[in-house]
Amino acid sequence: MPDAGPSFTVKLAETDEELRAAQRLRYDVFVRELGGGGEMVDHQAGLERDRFDPYFDHMLAIDDGTGAVVGVYRLLPGARAAQVGQFYSEDEYDLTVLKQGGRKLLELGRSCLHPDYRGGMAMYHLWNGLAAYVAEHQVEVLFGVASFHGTDPQELAQPLSMLHHNHLAPPDLRVRAQADAFQPMDLVAEADLDRRAAMVQVPALIKAYLRLGGFVGEGAFVDRAFNTTDVCLILDTARMNDRQKRIYGGA
Repeated sequence: MPDAGPSFTVKLAETDEELRAAQRLRYDVFVRELGGGGEMVDHQAGLERDRFDPYFDHMLAIDDGTGAVVGVYRLLPGARAAQVGQFYSEDEYDLTVLKQGGRKLLELGRSCLHPDYRGGMAMYHLWNGLAAYVAEHQVEVLFGVASFHGTDPQELAQPLSMLHHNHLAPPDLRVRAQADAFQPMDLVAEADLDRRAAMVQVPALIKAYLRLGGFVGEGAFVDRAFNTTDVCLILDTARMNDRQKRIYGGA
C-alpha cells in the first residue's frame, strides 16, 4: 500500500518547552533561512522570540511520528492586545479602521513550516486548527503582516502592484502602512501588469489568503531587521463565499 504520509496533532503550546520548540523552528526559518534578526533573538540557544510572545497563543503542528514541531502560527485575540498595549502589526501599520470597527479581531503572525513539510499536509492541518480557533472565539476579522523575502521594492514591483490593483481592501478594512515608513505598492501601472509573472513571486501564504477572499492594506513596509518587505493581509469572515468557507474549514 502507498505511504499515507505523516499524521499530525495541532494544538496550542501549553508549556515552556512547547513554546521553545516553536521559537526554535522560527529561528531556523526566519533567522537561518531568511536572514532575519531582532532584539530578543537568542543566537546561542537558536530561538527567535520577541516581547509579544507571552501574550500570543502559539499553535503548533506536531508530527505524530517524531514528536517534532514542524509548523507554527502565532495568534493574538483583540481583547488580549490591550494587555500588550498594541497589536504586533501596529509597528508597521495604522490599524485604526479595524480597531474602531467594533468587530472581533484576531492577529496572525510568525507562520512557518519546516522545509521538509512544505507542500504537504502540515499547513492544511494548521489551517483546520485556525478555523476551529476562529469559530471558538467568534472571530470576525483576521489580519496580520505577511512577507516577501528581500528589501528592494523595485524587485517586487510586479507582485506588489498586482496586490494593490486587484486585492486592495475596501475602505472599512483598509489599514495603511505607517506614514513614516509608507512604501507605495502601485509601482507598475495596471495596464502593464504581468499577472502570471507577479503570481510566481507571491509567497504561498499570501496566495492562500487571496484564495479565501483576503485583501491587502494600502502600502508596504520594508522590514530591514527581518530582511523582508511586508504587506498587511485582512480576511473578513462575513465576506467569504460558500466555496471559500469550505476551503477555510478544511472540507
